[in-house]
Amino acid sequence: MAELIEITDPADPRLGDYRDLRDTQLRKSLEAEHGLFLAEGEKVVRRAVEAGYDVRSLLMAPRWLDGLADVLSRTEAPCYVLSEALAEEVTGFHVHRGALASLERRPLPSVASVLDGARSVVVLEDIVDHTNVGAILRSAAGLGFDAALLAPRCADPLYRRAIKVAMGAVFALPWTRLPDWYEALPELSAAGFTTVALTLSDDARPLEEAVAGLDKVALVLGSEGHGLSARWEQSADRRAIIPMARTVADGVDSLNVAAASAVACYLTVRR
Repeated sequence: MAELIEITDPADPRLGDYRDLRDTQLRKSLEAEHGLFLAEGEKVVRRAVEAGYDVRSLLMAPRWLDGLADVLSRTEAPCYVLSEALAEEVTGFHVHRGALASLERRPLPSVASVLDGARSVVVLEDIVDHTNVGAILRSAAGLGFDAALLAPRCADPLYRRAIKVAMGAVFALPWTRLPDWYEALPELSAAGFTTVALTLSDDARPLEEAVAGLDKVALVLGSEGHGLSARWEQSADRRAIIPMARTVADGVDSLNVAAASAVACYLTVRR
């Protein structure tokens, strides 16, 4: 059972994991240094604990204690109880979902272990917005993909905003980082996957046609601004597009990467 500790001083050093959550650069440095990540909200905190992540501590307002009683009963970590106003002072924003948890990161699994038994995999290159990463992982998990692979420069799936947007899907969908960006797609092809890159290249064909009849598919998505790098676009086995009703002249030749991922995952799993 978690130990309930009432906190009245915003400078209390025990709250260090929860300070300045709006400062993205500071948080990325702090979380990497201490090997932690934060989960926000009753549902996400519960999903993180149910996924087996070790809890460092919890922070919540008194009115959330009953709703998370089952979570508190499963850990010996301290639970810092403080007013919502004090929580806002510490974190830098209104914790309207009532609860935060600091949890221990795990070592990333190998690419081989993540791909073991998988038939549908989403592969992300240099997608740097945490919200987009979270949305893509949520779509992939919800629509039946088996795993996700991220290039080294992709945003952190365990950053608080990514986890929040994903509604905890990051805890359900196996994922890891690709150690070798340059040879990533050829290595996936060698592992039996047909790599299908979403791109506006001239030889791109409709996605539904590109994935039809394939056994193992690696769906490849590029960055928010420039899309896929030339290396990844050219080394993919196939290039595909989601056909648009309007053209580049209308300013709607494509969807943003989060929306495109949902459509693409749906079409791919229906192959």
